[in-house]
Formats: sequence, C-alpha cells, structure tokens
Amino acid sequence: MVDCPSILNKVGTFLAVRTFVFDLDGVVYRGKKALPGAVDTIETLRRHGHQVYFFTNNSTQSRATYVGKLRTIGLYTEEDHVMTSAFATALYLVERGAQGKTVFVVGEEGLRRELAGAGMKLVCDGIHQKVDHVVVGMDRDFTYEKLMRAHRAIADGAEFIATNRDATFPVEGGLVVPGGGTMVAAIETATGVKPLLIGKPETYAMRKILDLAQTPPEDAVIVGDRLDTDIRVGNKIGAMTVLVLTGIATRTEVAAAAPELRPDIVIQRLPEMLEDDRLFDDADVPSPAQG
Repeated sequence: MVDCPSILNKVGTFLAVRTFVFDLDGVVYRGKKALPGAVDTIETLRRHGHQVYFFTNNSTQSRATYVGKLRTIGLYTEEDHVMTSAFATALYLVERGAQGKTVFVVGEEGLRRELAGAGMKLVCDGIHQKVDHVVVGMDRDFTYEKLMRAHRAIADGAEFIATNRDATFPVEGGLVVPGGGTMVAAIETATGVKPLLIGKPETYAMRKILDLAQTPPEDAVIVGDRLDTDIRVGNKIGAMTVLVLTGIATRTEVAAAAPELRPDIVIQRLPEMLEDDRLFDDADVPSPAQG
C-alpha cells in the first residue's frame, strides 16, 4: 500500500457526492498489483462516510472471487458492493424469466458460475443441443470449435448476448492484452448478428448499482480508465465522471474525444481526485491519519 500523506491530508468535506463507483482493471490494480495510492484513496472516501462500489466489465471471475482479490491488496468489501458484467448478465436473464433456459457460454469460470447460480442451464454443445441463449465474454481458451458452436446456435435462433465489448484490458508491466470484445467480434462477424450488450457503456448494470445504493445519478461519481465504457456510461446516466490515466486512455485521446466520451475530471493517479475542488471544499475535518 502506498502512503500519500501530502495528498490525503488535504481532504476537506466532500460536497453532495455520496457514491463512488470504481472500475477495477487499470484503476484499482493492474493484474495482481494495486496501483499507487488506490487503496488509501478508497479507504479515505469510506472514512469520510461515502459509499464505494466496484464495477468491472471483466466477466472471467465471480463476484466472490473479486472480493477475495480485493482483500489481497488490502481492500475489504462485500459481494453486494461488486458488480461484474457476468453477474449483470445473470440478473438480466432472471428478470426476463430465463431461469431454466439453456445457455451456451463462450467465457470462463466466473461467467459460468454466475449464470448457473442464477438458474440457467449450461450446455456444452451448441450444435446438437437446443440453445436459448449464447452468452459471450472473455475466454482465454477461445477456439475455432467454440466459434463454430456459437455460430450454429445463433444461426438456429439462440439469442446472442455479450457481457462486454472491451477490445483490450491492462495487465502488469504496462501491457495491454486482448479482451472479451475480440471474442464477441469474431462471433458477430461469423453470424452477421449484432449482440445484446449488457456491460458498460450500457446503463443497465450501473443503474442497478445506484438503485442498491439509493443514490440518484447526480450524487454519484464514476471512476474509470476507459472513455468508451466507464466515461460514456457515467455521462449517459448523468453522473460525474473521473478518468484516471493508469489504464487504457491517454490525454491525447481525451483531447480528441467526442462530447459523450469526455470526462469531467482527468487525473494521472487516483489520489489526485482527493485534491479536486469539484468534489470537496476546504472545511476542516479529521485527516485520514487522525481517523
């Protein structure tokens, strides 16, 4: 954990903001390593009475696994404060009466676990079994056979659902690797069918978070590293948006972005948001060091 006393001690009384929603990859951590000052920043917000939620488009892990991962870097939270595109997809299907329906999954264990936990019937063959839905997320074991099975199921009438369309995501060492959107694109190209998108920048899951937090959009701050997902969804729902440059987007991309992709605040590292007077004023309050 990185101590940032020169920044954290400047925190004043936050304004009307009540709920902060943080992306994970490229914002709170890269791979298995917490980003500098991220844990301290989030704990400072909590200490001053504000709600903190996490929302990742990454569908490879369950909410329970993310809770465990956050714990390893010193952040303690509950499953109800973690939203993933996998869980959001399960919620969406349940709300539409799809429990007991068959699903062919192109994705990893986290996605399969969330769908099965919501009552979906997972099938392993999109060719010889009846398939109601094809759900696609990040899959590091993606093969031509999976592409073929998904193609056949969709051609036979299965609904095509994408957990997200993130083309890439950041990992340790400053690297960026292909994301779930690449699998979605392959299946879309093969079938000619555009999928129903559940994760960011669609607002379905973000509205679920704000409903749970009992927070109107104008009292929320969305913090992310991508213009096309994090910032766009925040702008869509009318929240304040903060872009941190520790993940995907760059200042050059911000300068060239369309209005719907432009953040309200751009910071180099997460602790800088605690210095921004659009989020707090200068009233005296106990510093983080004082509790």
